[in-house]
Amino acid sequence: MKYLIINGSPRRKNTCKIIRQVKTNLDGEFEQINLIEMQIPLCIGCYNCIVKGEEYCPHHDKVKPIVEKIRSCDGLIIGSPVYAMNVTALLKNFLDHTAYLYHRPEFFTKKALVVVSTAGAGHKKVSKYIDETLRHWGVNNVCKIAMACGGKETLETDEIDKVSRKFKRDVESGDLHGPKFNDIVFYNVWRAMAVSENPIEVDRKFWIENDLINHDFSPMVGMNVFKRLFSKLMFFILRRVMK
Repeated sequence: MKYLIINGSPRRKNTCKIIRQVKTNLDGEFEQINLIEMQIPLCIGCYNCIVKGEEYCPHHDKVKPIVEKIRSCDGLIIGSPVYAMNVTALLKNFLDHTAYLYHRPEFFTKKALVVVSTAGAGHKKVSKYIDETLRHWGVNNVCKIAMACGGKETLETDEIDKVSRKFKRDVESGDLHGPKFNDIVFYNVWRAMAVSENPIEVDRKFWIENDLINHDFSPMVGMNVFKRLFSKLMFFILRRVMK
C-alpha cells in the first residue's frame, strides 16, 4: 500500500506525533508532504480553476504535483492542528486551491484518515470540516482521529491505534462503501449543473467524458435501491430547479 501524508502543521509537535504513531499501525510505503515547505502562494480567488480548468490556476505548478500524488496513493492521511478554531492557514490555502474538486469530484475509490490535534478545543469541528471537504472530492470513506493534547505529556495511543488499524483494514480491503445521502445530494447538484442550459463548460466536459452524467453516483461505487431512487429524485428536482 502507498500512503500519502499531507501535513498542514508548521511545527513538529502533537499532530506529527500522532501521525508517527499512526504509521506504526500501517504496512506500506509512506510519502509525506509538509505544506510549510511547499511555498504555495495564497489562493487569490480568481475562480480560474472552476470556470476555466485547474490548469489555469496561477499556482498550478505548485498544486498539480500534490494532486497527482493523491491520485496515485492508496490511502491519504491529512493532518492539522487547530488554529483559531479551524485548520492551519497552510492547509486551508491548499484546500482553497482544490475548490474545483467540488465541481469535478474524482476520488471515489480513495480512503482517507484525518488527524487533528488541539491544545484545548475545536478538534471535532475541524476534523468534521476536513471530512466534509474530502467527501466533496468524492473520497469514499474517511476515518478521523481528533485529540485534545493540552497539558498531556504522552499521547493516548489506544485511540490512535484503534482508528489507524481500522483505516488500514479499510484501505487493504479494497471494498467501497455506499455513499451517504449528503454525498448523493451534492453529486447531483454538480451533475445537474453540468447539463443545465448555461453550464460551466469545463464541468460539462468532465461529467460527460468521465461518464458520470449518466449514473446516479460513480459507477465504481455500489448503492442500494433506496439510495438509487433517492439519487434519481434529486437529479430530477435539481434539473427542474436549475431551469
